[in-house]
Amino acid sequence: MRVSVVGGGPSGLYLAILLRKTGHDVSVVERNTPDATFGWGVVFSEETLGSLRDADYPTYLEITDSFARWTSIDIHYQGEVLRSSGHTFSAIRRTHLLDILQRRARSLGAELTFQQEVTSSESDADLVVAADGSNSVLRKRFAAEFGSSVTPQGCKYVWFGTDLVLDAFTFVFRKTEHGLFQVHAYPFDEHTSTWIVETTEATWRRAGLDRMSEEDSMAFCQSLFAPELGDHRLMSNKSIWLDFPLVRNESWHHGNLVLIGDAAHTAHFSIGSGTKLAMEDAIALANAVERYPSSVEQALVDYELERQPAVERFQQAAGDSAAYFSRVASHLGLAPIQFAANLLTRSGRISHANLMQRDPRFVRVLDAWFAASASDAPLVPGAVAPPPMFAPLRVGGLTLRNRVVRAVSTPDLANAAKAGAGLVLTGFVAVAEDGRTTPDCPVLDDSWAAVVKEVHDTGPLIGVRLGHAGRRGATRPSGGVDVPLRGGWPLVSASPLPYTPFSAVPAELTEAGMARIRDDFVAAAERAREAGFDALELDLAEGYLLASFLSALTNRREDAYGVNPPRFPLSVVDAVRAVWPGLLVARLTITDWARGGTTVEQGIDHARAVAEHGADLVHVRAGHTTATSRPEYRRGYLTTLSDRVRNEAGVPTLVGGYLTTPDEVNTVVAAGRADLCLFDPPPSPLERQS
Repeated sequence: MRVSVVGGGPSGLYLAILLRKTGHDVSVVERNTPDATFGWGVVFSEETLGSLRDADYPTYLEITDSFARWTSIDIHYQGEVLRSSGHTFSAIRRTHLLDILQRRARSLGAELTFQQEVTSSESDADLVVAADGSNSVLRKRFAAEFGSSVTPQGCKYVWFGTDLVLDAFTFVFRKTEHGLFQVHAYPFDEHTSTWIVETTEATWRRAGLDRMSEEDSMAFCQSLFAPELGDHRLMSNKSIWLDFPLVRNESWHHGNLVLIGDAAHTAHFSIGSGTKLAMEDAIALANAVERYPSSVEQALVDYELERQPAVERFQQAAGDSAAYFSRVASHLGLAPIQFAANLLTRSGRISHANLMQRDPRFVRVLDAWFAASASDAPLVPGAVAPPPMFAPLRVGGLTLRNRVVRAVSTPDLANAAKAGAGLVLTGFVAVAEDGRTTPDCPVLDDSWAAVVKEVHDTGPLIGVRLGHAGRRGATRPSGGVDVPLRGGWPLVSASPLPYTPFSAVPAELTEAGMARIRDDFVAAAERAREAGFDALELDLAEGYLLASFLSALTNRREDAYGVNPPRFPLSVVDAVRAVWPGLLVARLTITDWARGGTTVEQGIDHARAVAEHGADLVHVRAGHTTATSRPEYRRGYLTTLSDRVRNEAGVPTLVGGYLTTPDEVNTVVAAGRADLCLFDPPPSPLERQS
């Protein structure tokens, strides 16, 4: 097969090596000189090294012989340096990597041409490979066919080198009068380290960096990080401030043209996977060509099917990491050890258990600190503490014995109480008959006192979730979700908008109706108090009545309740708080995940407001405000929202979202992303049998 590779970066050169090994005719054309490169060093993981070893052993040997290796991460924060060890990193100077790949490709007979532009995919080659980076000319030419998108991601950043040779991957957080700056730095040879400076665009502009020359910008950063750099200097390689380009493509091939590396996808530098992904693309494409030597189309489809899912996972982790650094200033209230835990676990690839395997000492200190802070006890050096999920929590005048919450329907409350949770929550309980979701939906009556006593006898606290279904009421108890009940009762909502196209149209709630329903909430809260409940959860989420006032998608009113959407829900919070002495939880939609709906920033404002009106804790929810919302379901999908509410609004949080293992709970609470977790483990085989 004749293969034309456009782009002489790591992906293009490595593909040329692999294809030449199997006898294909390969040419590589690069627009720049052989030693031209952006950035300084390249980081590899152990997993990637295994792939390189299996793909081409001579290249693997030369690359690994040139590595700088280290196992620690240093975090400079609030005047302290926290070190976590057990993390295996390897790095190499980027120009040296290119030299190794160029020499190997030439030795195998690949034709390499430099300083030549290629603007067209027209070629007599059987396969044309666009390996020309995130600004790919060939991708842009067929952007519609590829379904390409390129959007800025994360903060402003600038990529320096330094003659300070570090012995750890190093993060530095420096607070200034302009805002927060942070550094990502790592060694890549015996003389030099990479030194990336990052900050939000607002801070960048306040500092005047948008008006500085390359030299002045470097001098600014040299001065800012003088305590860490000491007598060492920063070095520039066309080091200007940039926005990271997030590249995505719905399809990676068009005809005989295929994208690899940064031309196909990018992953934010904060997880250090760009070159790794690019070279793994080359391996996958070369293997696909060997599997389907007589069909280019089959080979390219096979390549996409293998690589796209893997890349999407890395892009998700990289996106989480980039978003973390864009709002890391909100975490400056965390204690140093918890800040470090939050940083290390930011992308979801490292957990509490994983940290325990890598660095038992760090986790022992973290767990001991967490247990001591939970009990207001002094931290004892060398103390051994239980995992964070078993630490008590004092909130709303109560002490929960651990950080685990179970939410179950009424018949399962007693069994859930025996499972060891600190708090057991009921399912939706209506404040009045006309506030039910279905005819089977419970209301709060005298029978609940016996349920509360049975739960208390087993140890945990118990809370009741009170709500009014609003426009999601009068539905069938089975046979589908939100299927209207034939002959149901009249519905009310903030505005006369049905929940689904087939739902009944609710009446717009009048002020008299608001007063009646507010009284229903108060009466239900008083009954909950008499029944002995410890906690009361007000439902302001998922499109139910109180939530319908908070979203522009469901509140189209032009009166005071439309001008000030939280007005009625907050009046209910006030009224309930006045009669409820125990723990008050607000179950709150933080984002609608729907165009034109509540944004995360608005949801955080709502969380701050309910706390100011007396809520002790916010149960973070998202989506379902309308039937057309698109929740981003995945394991722990609500955790980042909880992190933002807790650290930006300063409100204790409860979070769920498919948290099914103790490790996930430990990770969330230890890192300060939530105070309580809704634990939802799958039943064990023994439980299924019973």
